Amino acid sequence: MGSISSILKSKGTVLHATTPGTLVYNALELMVEKNISSVLVMEDEKLLGIFTERDYARKVTLKGRFSKDTRIDEVMTADLVTISPDATIDECMRLMTDRHIRHLPVVENEEVLGLISIGDVVKFIIEDQKTIIKQMEQYITGI
Repeated sequence: MGSISSILKSKGTVLHATTPGTLVYNALELMVEKNISSVLVMEDEKLLGIFTERDYARKVTLKGRFSKDTRIDEVMTADLVTISPDATIDECMRLMTDRHIRHLPVVENEEVLGLISIGDVVKFIIEDQKTIIKQMEQYITGI
C-alpha cells in the first residue's frame, strides 16, 4: 500500500489552525467556513492540540458551556497522537482504530506537515484499489 506522505501528496498540506485563546465559537465558524471537522491548535509553529466536533459535543455542549465564553485551550485535546509521514497506511489505520481517532496530525522533527482524517485514508484506499483492479484487468485482457 502507500505511506502517509502519499496521502499528503494527493490531498495537499493546507493546515487550518487556531490559537489557544480563540473562542470555541470562532473555531466553529472556521470549521463551517472550511467544511472541516477539526482544527489544529498552534502557537507560532508549535502544535499544542486539536479541537474537533467530538470535543465540542462532549466538552462544551454536554457540559453546559457556551461557545462564546469558552476558550479552545479549555476544551481541546492536548494529549495528541501524531503520525510520521513515513508511516504506512496500515499503521495509520491501526492507530486510528485502536485509539478511536478520526484525525491525525502528521509531524516530522516537531514540524506539522499536514493533517490526515479517516476520510482521507478511506479515499486513498479506494483509489489504490481501483488502480490495482484496472491493472489486473489490463493484465488479464492483454491490453
